[in-house]
Amino acid sequence: MRIGLLTDGGYPYATGESRLWCDRLVRGLGGHEFDVYALSRSAHQEECGWLELPPQVRRVRTAPLWTAPLGGRPYGRRDRNRFLGHFRELAAAVCGDGTEFAAGLYGLAGLAAECGGLHTALRSEAAVRALEAACRAPGANRTVQSARVPDLLAFADLLERALRPLSLDWYTADGLGAVDLCHAASGGTASLPGLLAKRFFGVPLLVTEYGVQLRAHYIAGGAERAPVRALLAAFHGRLAAEVYGQAAVITPGNIHARRWQERCGADRARLRTVYPGMEATRFAAVGEGTDSGDPDTLVWVGRIEPAKDLVSLLHAFAEIRREETGARLRIVGAPAQGPEGAAYLAHCRALAAQLFPDEAADAHAVGSNPVTFEEIGGPEAPELADAYAGGAVVVLSSVVEGFPVSLVEAMFCGRATVSTDVGAVVEVIGGTGLVVPPRNPRALADACVALLRDPQRRERLGAAARARALELFTVEQNVTAFNAIYLDLISHCPVRRTPVGETGDPRPFAYPAEAYVAGSWTAPAATGRTPSWAESGSEPAPAHREAAV
Repeated sequence: MRIGLLTDGGYPYATGESRLWCDRLVRGLGGHEFDVYALSRSAHQEECGWLELPPQVRRVRTAPLWTAPLGGRPYGRRDRNRFLGHFRELAAAVCGDGTEFAAGLYGLAGLAAECGGLHTALRSEAAVRALEAACRAPGANRTVQSARVPDLLAFADLLERALRPLSLDWYTADGLGAVDLCHAASGGTASLPGLLAKRFFGVPLLVTEYGVQLRAHYIAGGAERAPVRALLAAFHGRLAAEVYGQAAVITPGNIHARRWQERCGADRARLRTVYPGMEATRFAAVGEGTDSGDPDTLVWVGRIEPAKDLVSLLHAFAEIRREETGARLRIVGAPAQGPEGAAYLAHCRALAAQLFPDEAADAHAVGSNPVTFEEIGGPEAPELADAYAGGAVVVLSSVVEGFPVSLVEAMFCGRATVSTDVGAVVEVIGGTGLVVPPRNPRALADACVALLRDPQRRERLGAAARARALELFTVEQNVTAFNAIYLDLISHCPVRRTPVGETGDPRPFAYPAEAYVAGSWTAPAATGRTPSWAESGSEPAPAHREAAV
């Protein structure tokens, strides 16, 4: 089977959120071929290069979303009127009830395929005026009605980048039209090529979301003015609804993401939860070993940023020290990229120094702080597994969390855990750890003290957690689940998909009955193309990498 893997800011690049699970998926499905269609998000991502690709990756095509658009010829009067008609439908849907979103989106895609130049038109004065008219129209969202010209210009720029996949040259018979199935590694912009492949060629679409894309867009737009944020939220909401409506199967990574998808209009019958696959072997030595870690040490592992709420953790540890004077806390992780992450780390260090002054046995001894800040690769934690091995209890104190990766890693290591009830934590832990309300240092402290004082309970919880993680969260279960979904989807989709109707679905009776009769006399034009997995006698072609601008 030939899979078109669609990514946005991830695989095959060496940086990005989807790179690891996509790489494990591709490597685990050696019986299939993969064409990767990747959107890049920054110059730094492209400078870091690609991961080493396995032989089943036959082609890679990339397109940047971060560069300025290339120049193009302006539309003539006829094409300009056609553009404005479709753009007004899209703008009215974003500012209003969303009923014309699909018509506007696919109209713009058709215009881009025939004439090109869409990026120039989306930034034109006519487009901004049409957007302004939609914002001022009766029934428009009250927040967008207050949009001023700078807001409209800012949104037009962001909209052009989001719709840039419409102008790519990927939608040809030997491009996305040649794959048997499109698998989008996230919703939103990454799914746009899949929507067009379904529209133009009838290729079925599978969408996987391990994070909540709409929440990510809300957070990313925090620096913009309220009207711009409202327009962005409306656009991504309408796009999500269209993606969920057209996808044959949607695979959320947990029930938390599934609830978001259902609220955005996803059909429950098309939802299948597939947990992320994580590499368990790197934690096997710790999980199967007899050393249960320092019985007085708590460990926190993750990316240091405000959402992780280390401030509450430090205040909780102050309560713990009052009852367990020998307790220690190891905070292992690097700050999030950007000045905010570094500033938050400095704030946490200062708070730790204030709450826990260096202690010394006497006037001549050097004091030590019970809280340490470390990074993976340092002398105390040369490997990630060593960080979890250093303590008896692993703590997660987040106020915002999607799928808690560090919690699963602790489970692989057989460690008892104390976590806050956010995101998919309860679903992941499943009764094998203690869960407390977020932003509640007292409750967090009580749970940690209970486990520090009860080694038998820690051992029972750790063993149960490891067994649960090995059952649900391994790479093997993830690959097996997707392989079954691939086969199920292709079994319900006809091979001869080229003739499609106005909705993008295969047109019934497009081929004569004789086309289905075996024999060399059948005309090639009538038989349609042969799927990649049905070809015989052909040697695998070498991986082909292309760059589409």
